[in-house]
Amino acid sequence: MTPASSTYQALVDSLGARGVDVTEVRRALAALEIETPSWGYGDSGTRFAVFSQPGRPRDVFERVEDAAEVHRLTGTAPAVALHFPWDAVDDYGELAQAIAAAGLRVGAVNPNVFQDPDYRLGSITNPDPAIRGKALEHLLECSRIATGLGSTALSLWFADGTNYPGQDDLRARRERLEQGLAELYAGSPAEQELLVEYKLFEPAFYATDLADWGSALLLCLALGPRARVLVDLGHHAHGVNVEQIVALLIRAGRLGGFHFNNRKYADDDLIVGSVNPFELFLIFVELAGGGRPLPRLTIDQSHNVEPKLEAMVRSVVNLQESYVKSLLVDRTALSEAQLAGDVMRGHELLLDAYSTDVRPLCAQVRAELGAAEDPIAQLRSSGYVEQRTQQRDSDTTPLKGLT
Repeated sequence: MTPASSTYQALVDSLGARGVDVTEVRRALAALEIETPSWGYGDSGTRFAVFSQPGRPRDVFERVEDAAEVHRLTGTAPAVALHFPWDAVDDYGELAQAIAAAGLRVGAVNPNVFQDPDYRLGSITNPDPAIRGKALEHLLECSRIATGLGSTALSLWFADGTNYPGQDDLRARRERLEQGLAELYAGSPAEQELLVEYKLFEPAFYATDLADWGSALLLCLALGPRARVLVDLGHHAHGVNVEQIVALLIRAGRLGGFHFNNRKYADDDLIVGSVNPFELFLIFVELAGGGRPLPRLTIDQSHNVEPKLEAMVRSVVNLQESYVKSLLVDRTALSEAQLAGDVMRGHELLLDAYSTDVRPLCAQVRAELGAAEDPIAQLRSSGYVEQRTQQRDSDTTPLKGLT
């Protein structure tokens, strides 16, 4: 028996003694699916500069290559979320074939209604009806692209808002928002979800049109059952209890998905679980409770100083480990403690699960999926990054489609 297998067996024996169904935990982890974002592989930076890294992908086809490598290493990232027009191409049939050939599928499609100069005062809530019409047409275009690529969700984030009191009528902006998205809802296919994301601030610093989960939920309730709230972990004020928001949205039947990242101060877009791993665990405790299917789980990060592929792999691994830990919670004992008012017992039951070293189990399941027991070590030893750097930085062949 190798040291790795003996460590795994010791964990299995320990979990079995605690009454954990290890076979069911392994099955659940093997079924876990994470979407990685195409934009997380390309150039990024801060408000002050964009930092290019050697070997970074130059178009969507190369971003798909990197997403496929992350899936190969982790076994848990079979979908790639796309962003338009960042990922726009001349031939979407060719893009669909490339994604399928890479062993992936398209996750959520993300429209971009925040970069065009016309959107300085907003997109779908802009006072100018012509600009609102332009934004709506882009949203409908992205709906059509999503349908053609086999995606079943539009992920909607709006930078719309105001920077000063008196800049615009707040109620009028809400009416424009509801009207525009009602048209999008009516114009999108019946199988396509609208995932409505909110953000406390940035770039609107006085009043963001979708500032919190409540404003997003009210909008979704007005639109219809295909509209659900998307939670980005970086989009809240300090100290906000995100896991409680998750519980409330689950209760309302309107939790559509996540943009996973981590933060220290604002929307830092750090590696998920890197700053507050206990919060991540508690979110999965809510998600895994009650036997419900998991919602759409997408990584949304900006890797500015760390190697992009390693950062993405680490994020997926952190999600795997947090999910497994949440499955170790003794739900029966927890419920008994809560009903008995045993405060410390309930807390300790969560700590027991959170403190368990589940890395051997995650490694075992990855190996059974044909992925890497140690994804970071295999990425570093494989030469993938060096090969792509040499190829991409020296290749003068014209890129496919639009960059």
